[in-house]
Amino acid sequence: MLAMIFGLFGRLWGHDLAGVAQGLRWFVPVWAAVALVNMWVGVTRAGYSVAQEAPILAVVFLVPAALAALVIWQLGKA
Repeated sequence: MLAMIFGLFGRLWGHDLAGVAQGLRWFVPVWAAVALVNMWVGVTRAGYSVAQEAPILAVVFLVPAALAALVIWQLGKA
């Protein structure tokens, strides 16, 4: 959902598909920060260890980031 919002704002500001790609490029570091905050909450508040949270961090970050990268790549070919 957040990636779609970034893509929409990129489209509004860029007026073309390159703007969507730029919006998704901005999404990736923001999503990394969100995923790291999620990990921090899991470690500090929920009592999980870093080793327990690391695979969750990988899934939470990498799946949306990989999809965003795929869309950026496809838009670059268009």
